[in-house]
Amino acid sequence: MAARYGRPRSVLRMRTVAGQVFLLQLAIVVLLVAAAMVALVLQSRSDSEREARNRSVAVAETFANSPGIEAALKSPDPTAVLQPRAEEARKRSGVDFIVVTNTDGIRYTHPLPDRIGKKFVGNLGPALAGGVTTEKIIGTIGPLVQAVVPVKGRDGSVVGLVSAGITIAHVSNVVEEQFPLLFAATGAVLLVTTGGTALVTRRLRRQTHGLGPAEMTRMYEHHDAVLHAVREGVLIVGGDGRLLLANDEARRLLNLPSDVEGRPVTELGLDPLTARLLASGRTATDEVHLVGDRLLAVNQRPTDQDGGPPGSVATLRDTTELRALTGKADVARGRLKLLYDAGTEIGTTLDVVRTCEELAEFAAARFADYATVDLVEEVLRGEEPTAAGTNHDMRRMAFRGRRDDTALYPLGKLIRFVPSTPLGFGIRRGEAVMEADLTAYAGWQEQDPVRARKLVEHGIHSMIAVPLRARGVILGVAMFWRSEKPEPFEEEDLSLAEELVARAAVSIDNARRYTREHTMAVTLQRSLLPRGLPEQNAIDVAYRYRPAQAGLGGLGGVGGDWFDIIPLPGARVALVVGDVVGHGLHAAATMGRLRTAVHNFSSLDLPPDELLWHLDELVARIDQDETADGTEGVTGATCIYVIYNPVSGHCTMSRAGHLQPVIVHPDGTAVFADVPGGPPLGLGGLPFETLDLQLPEDSRLVLYTDGLVEDRDRDIDDGLALLRQTLAEHADRSPEETCEAVLKELLPERPRDDIALLVGRTRVLDSSRVTDWEVPSDPSAVGEVRSAVSRKLAEWGLEEEAFTTELILSELVTNAIRYATGPIRVRLIRDRSLICEVSDHSSTSPHLRQAATTDEGGRGLFLVAQFAERWGTRYTSDGKVIWTEQPLPAEGQ
Repeated sequence: MAARYGRPRSVLRMRTVAGQVFLLQLAIVVLLVAAAMVALVLQSRSDSEREARNRSVAVAETFANSPGIEAALKSPDPTAVLQPRAEEARKRSGVDFIVVTNTDGIRYTHPLPDRIGKKFVGNLGPALAGGVTTEKIIGTIGPLVQAVVPVKGRDGSVVGLVSAGITIAHVSNVVEEQFPLLFAATGAVLLVTTGGTALVTRRLRRQTHGLGPAEMTRMYEHHDAVLHAVREGVLIVGGDGRLLLANDEARRLLNLPSDVEGRPVTELGLDPLTARLLASGRTATDEVHLVGDRLLAVNQRPTDQDGGPPGSVATLRDTTELRALTGKADVARGRLKLLYDAGTEIGTTLDVVRTCEELAEFAAARFADYATVDLVEEVLRGEEPTAAGTNHDMRRMAFRGRRDDTALYPLGKLIRFVPSTPLGFGIRRGEAVMEADLTAYAGWQEQDPVRARKLVEHGIHSMIAVPLRARGVILGVAMFWRSEKPEPFEEEDLSLAEELVARAAVSIDNARRYTREHTMAVTLQRSLLPRGLPEQNAIDVAYRYRPAQAGLGGLGGVGGDWFDIIPLPGARVALVVGDVVGHGLHAAATMGRLRTAVHNFSSLDLPPDELLWHLDELVARIDQDETADGTEGVTGATCIYVIYNPVSGHCTMSRAGHLQPVIVHPDGTAVFADVPGGPPLGLGGLPFETLDLQLPEDSRLVLYTDGLVEDRDRDIDDGLALLRQTLAEHADRSPEETCEAVLKELLPERPRDDIALLVGRTRVLDSSRVTDWEVPSDPSAVGEVRSAVSRKLAEWGLEEEAFTTELILSELVTNAIRYATGPIRVRLIRDRSLICEVSDHSSTSPHLRQAATTDEGGRGLFLVAQFAERWGTRYTSDGKVIWTEQPLPAEGQ
């Protein structure tokens, strides 16, 4: 920089500002160090004299108060006693003499023995009066400071004097010994200060680029030119609130006169807000102030933050045009945020009505004063409209607004929009319609002229209607109204409403499709579950089924839990509860297949373990077939199967991966039946076992699925314990009441899994309604059986059934005698029907066939099938039972 202005860069010539500052600082440092040394010498002299006084007084008082001094003064020869002690004390204390005298001033001790016995030189008056005196004298050993203190006796009288003295030179030597160190420290300080000054000077030289005063002046002139040339106003205000500097741009923006410097900012004719800001000096960042027709962004900072002069600096920037652009950007940003918020607040559930309500709530709060949503009737049923909305009735499903007492159609109102109106025409074409001024009555009022006038009277002045359109189909229409907000809807509002409704229409369509799928799934599931209780006298049954909470699992809670009550031959009944893992259509369909299979297998009258074995094989095949097709297989299924015989009170049960049933005895004891556990269905490889029980009458059999006892907030062991406790506490209740009590205690608030509960109270058939005979293996015994049966039927009042029953038993007993082995038994059971059973020890089952005209036999079972309502074979552990059922007349039941 120095070379630029035509001079060599030389620090020795000291023409630069940095060089001049260095010389000035160096001279100041030298003067300060010299002044410090002089002050130190003077201070050392003063300190030496003060030290001499303090030391002499201290030594004299210490010696005067030492033990035995009074006795020594009163001894025959005080010098002999005191001289050695005084000399020792003098040497140890570092004073030049310690002199002990009597009250007349005659010395008893002295460093020079020839002075002992002579008169003490000094002022003894204050000491004789009991005080302490110090004085500076010229003694035989030079200038010194001595102190005289009294020696007091026991009675408080002065019995002697002690004087201690030290020469000033002696004390000064101690201080002067420190002078080399002080001079060395002074030199170090001078060196460090000089180095620091050099560093500061170097930094200043670097910051000023080696400029001299003239060059700095020239640079200031350039800086001033730039300050007034920038297109940003600059104002400097002093601590007293007066304007110190205003560049040309500031004068232009604020319309200031030329002689404005030095005047208070409150007197510049500015608007009050701007004047208060400039006068306060507070920190401001991009504060917008209206000055005339300009919007100025003001930034202000105080100047005394880093030790600078009091005051503030403010910059002014004209943002009038930028503000207009920013306003447009803010509007666009606000609309984007509104659409974003709409995406998070509309369509939170897969419910058509709730989605409409969310659209109306959001629009009424953020966009309009009132909002309504009307839907085509088919949409509410989950169906898809096939024509334009004006050809269909629409039902008002949502309404939100500032007030409820408006002339708008109420909720639930069925509306048909007139095609000739602008609104009806727009809905038919799928286009939005805006009526910026409803008071103009530009045709919209033809929909309902009376209601239109009432709308205007209630202050509604502007309207936008946007069809709810998804995949090219009109689902309904959303309408937005303004009354409280004075400004009418504009074109930008129309585009915003279209975007808002388009997003909501997708959510409504998704909810509609979900409703359709959910309705189909629920219909399927309900069709697969029992519609009612079958007619049977073996057990008094109640059941409950609760699907999972919609939205928490699968397709709106449609799951795979199921149950069944199946009447069996011989007045018996089967209770079944199963659980297919998962939710949705697949689980429901799998459940239906398993329930159908159980019905088919039970018609074969299989024992529980064999039935579960066949069911396990079926599930394994289903899983293989579905996996081979690439579809989802059966991920898991459990089942428990129970057969109860009311004639004997015998109960047989088996389970496949299912929870243990609960048995509640008549005395109120509730226990878990220890049914041997088998694997879930579909795993295969392990046999199923059975548990045989003898249940007294009025016992409870409780079957259930895991959704009843297991929940996210409750462990399954706790749920099982609570179930047993609840059943024990309600042991005397009916099955219906027991179901209600169990659900009240165990049903979660929002069940995440299906729940199936089956409660059965056992009955025992009265012995008078059952009779049996043992038949010998002799054809002649058939006649005896027929006679016994005829008598029993007469006893029961069933004489009309005697012929048919005798014929059936004759054929069955004859076949057993001819083809079977072992003892033969005949049993009659009078239940809802008349049941005939013939049992033997043969495992060979008879088959129904069509006999030829030349055959001598083969017509017996054919006759049985013709006369009996139902017949079949049931295998037992030691043979088989052939049974038939005959309907009873109404009065005989």
